[in-house]
Order: sequence, then C-alpha cells, then structure tokens
Amino acid sequence: PLVDVHGRIFAVLVGQPRSASWDADVWAAYHAIAAEATAAAFPSEMYKHRRGLYAVLNVGLAYGKGQRVPARLRQTQYGALLDRLLGNPAVQRMATFASAAFCLWAPRLYKYYHEHDTALRNRLPHLRRNFPRSVFACAAFNFGPNVWTFRHRDVLNLPFGWCAIQSASPFDATKGGHLVLWDLKIAVEFPHGALILVPSAMLSHSNIPVQPGDERISFTQFTSGGLMRFVDNGF
Repeated sequence: PLVDVHGRIFAVLVGQPRSASWDADVWAAYHAIAAEATAAAFPSEMYKHRRGLYAVLNVGLAYGKGQRVPARLRQTQYGALLDRLLGNPAVQRMATFASAAFCLWAPRLYKYYHEHDTALRNRLPHLRRNFPRSVFACAAFNFGPNVWTFRHRDVLNLPFGWCAIQSASPFDATKGGHLVLWDLKIAVEFPHGALILVPSAMLSHSNIPVQPGDERISFTQFTSGGLMRFVDNGF
C-alpha cells in the first residue's frame, strides 16, 4: 500500500492472485478483448483522445452533462461487442477480483460505494450492472495493441474514490508499461495480470509505452462523482 504522513492508505499496488487459473483467465480475457478489437476494426478517429492514442469503449452508468437521471452509456454501434466482453467469465473474474481487493484495502470507502450503489439501483431498478459481483458503476476497455496514457486526471470520477486498473498482454513489464504517479514522483512496474487501485481523480498519472513488438491492453473500473451526488441530493 501507499500511505500518507498519517499512515492512511490512499492507493494500493495490489498485484495478482498466485494461481495458475488466474493467469489462464487473464490470458483468456486478453485474447477476447484483442479479438473483439480486431473484428471491430475501429475507425482512426477513435485512436486519438485526451487520455492517449488508443481505442477505448466505456460501459456502465453515467450522470451529468444535462442528464435528468443516471443512465447506461449508449453504445449503439458496439453494444453487442461490449455485451460479449461483460459476459465473458474471464473478464468477470478480473472485475470481481478488483472489487474484492477494493473491499479488503478500503472497507469504509467500499461501504460508501456499496450503500450508494444499492440506493441508486433500488430507486432505478432497470439500470443493469456491468458485473454481478463488482461495486463499480462503470468500466473501460482500453484496446491495444499498445495502450499507454498521457498524463491526466480522471476528473469526473468520485474525487476521493478509487479506480481499479488492470493490465494484460504479452509485454516485458521491466522495460515498459510502468504506471507513473506524477505527484508522488514514482513509476511502478505494472505486469500482465496485476491490479492497482488509485484515486485517479486526484493523482496525476500516466503509463509509458511498452517495447517495440510488445502489446498491452488494460481494463479499468470506476464510479463517477455525479452518481454519488445524485443519491446524496435525494434523487
């Protein structure tokens, strides 16, 4: 864990389970995501945005920009693709592990997420979850072949919340793919299958590219601050 001067945990380099089945599932998730990207043949304009030069699809709940109530992000063209990935058992295992690790390392913050998520879905029961055993409201599939991000903050996420970032693909983590936490002046190795939990709205972060010939994709889960405010303000 990363701690502040008072010993409070504010981020965790979780790592991954020591299990052959975990490694097999991460590889299965990687191949599923890579295959969907190849089949989709994303247009060139999807490979340039404020976070980097790679295609990304977000899926899950959002609230803001004039919405009266929270709703699932509309992905008309890629809806079937996302449904296949959300239903993939290997991807579901990665999502579940991230949520469970969040509960382990930040139980009070996890409780805050869980209580707000439960209240929201009791109020709007038609809103489908991304994953049955994950507390996060939204996810992003960052398609390769070489995902690395510009320096940024995820300013729409819950400011004091955590984002779950998971890495996959055949790359040498000692030579590329590091997560850079600019405010802390550190860069950490981020190997295939690993999980890192960070307050992505507060900490400026980025990745460095992997080596030529290597590939990298990533999978993230998060919850927007707008969803929490919607609940706190009485719907």
